[in-house]
Formats: sequence, C-alpha cells, structure tokens
Amino acid sequence: MANLRIHRYILREISAPTILSLLIFTFVLLMGKIPRLTELVINKGVPTGEILQLFSYLLPTFFSVTIPLSFLLGILLAFGRFSADSEYIALKASGISLYNLVKPVLFLAIIFSLLTAWITIRVEPASKTAFRGKLFHIASRNASVSVKPGIFNDGFEGIVLYTRGMDEDRGIMQDVFISDERESETPATITARQGRFISNPDQYNLTLRLSNGSIHRRPAKEKHATYQTISFNNYDINLDVGSQLDRKQRHRSRSELSWSELNNSIDKASTSKTKFHLQVEKHERVVIAFAPMVLLLIGVPLGLQSQRSGKGAGFTLALMIFLVYYVLLSLAGNIADKGLAPAAIILWLPNFCFLLGGTWLLHRTAIEKPLQVFSIQKMMRQWLTRHNKTGGNS
Repeated sequence: MANLRIHRYILREISAPTILSLLIFTFVLLMGKIPRLTELVINKGVPTGEILQLFSYLLPTFFSVTIPLSFLLGILLAFGRFSADSEYIALKASGISLYNLVKPVLFLAIIFSLLTAWITIRVEPASKTAFRGKLFHIASRNASVSVKPGIFNDGFEGIVLYTRGMDEDRGIMQDVFISDERESETPATITARQGRFISNPDQYNLTLRLSNGSIHRRPAKEKHATYQTISFNNYDINLDVGSQLDRKQRHRSRSELSWSELNNSIDKASTSKTKFHLQVEKHERVVIAFAPMVLLLIGVPLGLQSQRSGKGAGFTLALMIFLVYYVLLSLAGNIADKGLAPAAIILWLPNFCFLLGGTWLLHRTAIEKPLQVFSIQKMMRQWLTRHNKTGGNS
C-alpha cells in the first residue's frame, strides 16, 4: 500500500511538468509557422477557421519531438526536487530502492512511447498529406476566385491573364487573352474562346484548359525568325498556384505514406536505392518512438545528482541531453540515407548507446557512486566559496 502511494506521488510529480512543458514546447514550435500562415490571411484572404485547421495538421509533426523532450524535462525536475528536498534520502532510509522508484517512471515511459509510435506511424503521415492537400485547395481556390473579368490578372508567375466575361456558376471564362512569358526566349500570346480551371488534388496540379483558340509565338533573340501561329481545339496550361507549395513537394513524399503504403512500396520498389530509402523511413518512425524509454534511464540519475543547480539547470540539462540524442539520430539518418551502413543497424545505434549509458548511470546512482562530473562541480563551488570568504576577511 505504501509503495502504491509513493508510485502515485511520483506519477503526479512527473506528469504536471511534463504536460506543461509539452504545451510550451509545442507552442514555441508553432510560433515558427505563424508568419507564413499569417501571410495567407493577409495576402490571400484565407478564413481564420482554415488557418486553425492547418495548425491542427502541424501538431502531430511537433508532438513526435516535444513528447520525449517534455517527458525528459519532467523527470529531471521531479527527481531533482526529490533530491533537493531530501525526499529521496527519506525514501532510501525507509528501505525503498531506486529501482522501485523507477517503476512508475517506466510505466509513464511505456505510455509516452506508445503514444509517440501511434503519432509517427499513423497520425503524422496522414497529417502531412492533409496539410499539403489543404494548402493546395486554398491556393487553387484563390487562383480561380482571384480572376476578375475585364481586368489584367497577374497572380500567376510569368503569366498575365485577361477575360472579357465569366460564367460564375460553371466557372467558365469567355474570350480569354494570355501573355505567357515563362519562357523568356520564346514568349507567347494565347487567345481562346473559353477557358476554365481544373484542379488535380492527387498530383497537386492546377490546369487552365483553353478551348477554340490560337497561340502566337516569335523567338525574342532571333531577328529573322518566322512568326508562328498554332490553332487548337483544347490547350492546357499548368499553373503555379503560389509559393505555399514548394516545387519539390508537389509529389507525395515518402514521409506521407501510411504504414501499409510504405510496406507495399518497399515490396514493389523498382530499384535497390528506392527500397533502401523507404526502409530508412520505416525504421526512423519506429526508432523515435523508443525515445521516452531510453531517456528515462538518463533522466532519473541525472535528476538526482544535479539537485543543487535549480530548475533552470534542469531545463538546460534536458535540452542538452535531447540535443545530443537528436544530433545522433540525425547523423545516423544521414549515414543511412547515403547507404554507408544498413538502416536496421545505424538508425538503432543512438538508442542502443543511450540504453547502455543510462543503465550504467542508473546503477551507479543506485549504489551511491555519483558521477565524477558532479563531484568536480561540487569541489569547484566549495573552492570558490572558501576563496570568497578568504578574500572578504583580508
């Protein structure tokens, strides 16, 4: 009964700062996206509700990072306070070992690992697809709505469009005139009886389909070039719907594939290089899910041994540990992407290193052998204190 009460107490002490840190870290990451999304509201007139929907699509991507970081900070703050208030000493005097105190932390780590796995494997790919799909919908809708009859419209890169009239119900433009200067060496003038926009959400393409018209073209740099006139029944122009969608991201990336689609793509990969990159993506989604499990082994002993430095030091320590962990993961991902080592080995190496290092730290703390780095810090503080006292007496 006493152990159960202690375990509940530890769960409360860790959960509160973890949830608060999760909200703060996620908000900070969202702040980096606010200027770009605010531009959609100001320049494109996008409703606030759709902007909030875009924010919701971004959250899973941030959660895969902020959940392990917040959990680590929660452990450091909770166990740092246990040690600073001598609660850890009282628990040891009552016959409760450190390994017993780790049990509720392990329970939380399993929950956060499962939550992170669900986000990285299922939610995050779907949210990325939905985010880009929503951006395309906004951009394509803005393109068709922004075209006003009787006005020269220059909302498309390299194209000036004029239409005499517009059938609002069917979205058909009458008597269309287009100046196409996307290819500066061979500018073209296009006229057509009718035109309408056709969007393809699957390929993120917006097409202007013209009917019954002609193309007039003459190379700009050739003085004696022949003037070309081409008549057509139907002619398609692929349009740039705006800078919201990066050119390299018009096609669905591997990070947007669902788990089943990823496995099918691996089985049907045409080249070994493509198959290898898909396997890297698959392992990366699983590896990050184990971050809370391995970080608890680091957080518990470091939280107990850095108690004299205050909460600010715990925050700094959490960021440093997490930075090292993510640098190792990023380095392993780059090595795996270049094919320098098997993905199944190199991507799991950071977790394995932290697992061994955390187990060693936890064991040294349990047998009351503090890390040398904290002993050095303590000796330096004692020396500085004596030095200041000596200087004050003199």
